[in-house]
Amino acid sequence: MDYQNPVFLLTLPPNYLNDMKKFINFSLAVTAVMAVLLAWSCKPSATKETASDTPLVNALTPEEEAAGWELLFDGSTLDGWKRFNHDTIGPLWRVEDSCIIVQGEGLGEGSGVWGGSLITLKQYGNFELVCDFKVSPGGNSGILYHVVEGAQYSHDYVTGPEYQVMDDKGWTGDSLHAAQTVGSNYDMFAAPVTKITKPVGEWNLAKIIYNNGHVEHWLNGEKTVEFEEGSPAYNEAFEKSKWNGTEYPDWNKFKTGSISLQDHGAPIWFRNIKVREL
Repeated sequence: MDYQNPVFLLTLPPNYLNDMKKFINFSLAVTAVMAVLLAWSCKPSATKETASDTPLVNALTPEEEAAGWELLFDGSTLDGWKRFNHDTIGPLWRVEDSCIIVQGEGLGEGSGVWGGSLITLKQYGNFELVCDFKVSPGGNSGILYHVVEGAQYSHDYVTGPEYQVMDDKGWTGDSLHAAQTVGSNYDMFAAPVTKITKPVGEWNLAKIIYNNGHVEHWLNGEKTVEFEEGSPAYNEAFEKSKWNGTEYPDWNKFKTGSISLQDHGAPIWFRNIKVREL
């Protein structure tokens, strides 16, 4: 059959050619739309995380370097750290998966002859510190500052105030009071009950500011504690705290000292530890 013969075309239904034109135009339109959608889907989405959006781990940005930040943990070694009142690190502290880990489970606070908190070799006076931390179920630890060593000091907390690191909900020891919960200035100033905490196994962000007696604690971007040393509120809190008495005569006495990661008998992870002097 000769499909190009004009006689054949005359035998087709009256609307056949119009319908074919509509079908062809529709197909072309669908093809164009599909091409646009395919091209759009191949573009990087503004809502997707790209390599440039991924936060640096254990590294400083150029902006942080320009602002005077110092990296306290390089992601692979414990250079710049030591165990409190010891010359060696000890077996409980190690680096794994770009994190500092204390594996002190079941060994109690200070973990006997093998444990003890990890402190910086360098000492700091006025500073701002940021650090990611992750707790184990029921875990307890802390970030302390102005820590001083000596045979007369059994633990870091004998001299250094503490930013409390804690699994509040999972804690199975003695009942906690408000100033013993995560984000608090331990036994002095309580973090609010409305604070933002991440579930066990997820990273939290701590920040401590100490500047000539002005102290701030931050947790996950929210200020949880702020006070002035020597103020009426500070003196009142001190009078009610465990630090008031003969057992801790040098607590918060020193205004320059090491930063400490506390061994309190539970696995805790730390990373992105950064400080700048003020």
